[in-house]
Amino acid sequence: MDDALVRDPRGPVLLVGGYGTVGTELAQLAAPDWPLLLTGRSEQRGAALAARLGAGVRRWDLGDPAPFTAAVRAVVGVVNDPDDRVLRAAARAGVPFVDVTRWTARLQRAATVAALVRPTAPVLLSSAWMGGVTSLVTAALAERLGGADTVEIAIRWDLADRAGADSVEFMDRLGLDYEVVRDGRRHTVAPLSGPRTVVIGDTPTRVAGIDTPEQFTLPLTLGTSTARTRIGFDSRLSTTALLAAKHAGFFRWGRGDRWEPARRALLYSPGEGGTARVRIDVTRAGRSLSAQVEDRAGQAHLTAVGALLGLRRVLGTDGAAPPAGVAFPEQTPRPEHVATDLAALGVTVRVGGSDRAAGDTPPAGHRQAAA
Repeated sequence: MDDALVRDPRGPVLLVGGYGTVGTELAQLAAPDWPLLLTGRSEQRGAALAARLGAGVRRWDLGDPAPFTAAVRAVVGVVNDPDDRVLRAAARAGVPFVDVTRWTARLQRAATVAALVRPTAPVLLSSAWMGGVTSLVTAALAERLGGADTVEIAIRWDLADRAGADSVEFMDRLGLDYEVVRDGRRHTVAPLSGPRTVVIGDTPTRVAGIDTPEQFTLPLTLGTSTARTRIGFDSRLSTTALLAAKHAGFFRWGRGDRWEPARRALLYSPGEGGTARVRIDVTRAGRSLSAQVEDRAGQAHLTAVGALLGLRRVLGTDGAAPPAGVAFPEQTPRPEHVATDLAALGVTVRVGGSDRAAGDTPPAGHRQAAA
């Protein structure tokens, strides 16, 4: 028997994984606007949060074949959905759906599954870095420049930050090559290749390539000819250790369950809280803009912010009609509002560079404003 969701425009928003690290942040952001239904592997774990927010809580273990039924107005996947159960149930029922948890291969499969199901409601695959926030900011910069020829994203991972296990599961794939678009052509590259030092915030940070979904979607949606995402730790020593492990071949010969604790010890050491920082550089026809994105509440909060904006998008409560069928966050119809939307949720976006062509004269009193 299949899972059976029913669309109820007055029903709750279903948060699958709604009391995990990111799910808790999203529930707290969404509760003032909609009734919520939180699900996960154990009702008891979510009971206190549900009581505090006035939400419902039920068990839906995606590893348990027992079918799940509910009447809901929308669904947000905040936990890995390896067999596309949540996606299929929402798409079949015509329920608006947002997902923020997929690495690139799973996002590609989800887009295929959704195309085969032919959903009548929006399916927003918002698994670009931090719940699609990087793609939204990219779209905002591209709108000012008239397009995006190249997009370079650099992430500074705060080792003191809180993180759920799902948030680093894709990093556990560092032994697998992946595809990027460079100069209009697709290339297969090794993880942690192309290291460079980038100033993120006010700090030079050593970063190297990592497989993230926006490197797949941006060339398709914005026509970007080069899209690269790189990551580095706030500790230079930790970044050096990560690159050394890569050069030693650890992520290739250390695959499999036997070595999982060692891999996770290198990549996953969550703390009590930190700051999420990302730099995004976009160029178009010789012009360029650079955005510094910062969330002092940390990466879980920033991911939840991306999920909340995605939820508003599929429900059409952000001031624009919801998308039809499958969509990605950078396809927002209101890129000029991205920075103000983020600022209202505690995320700062500082923009530098020039959106004028070489030789242009700035108007009197011109200042580079925040995005």
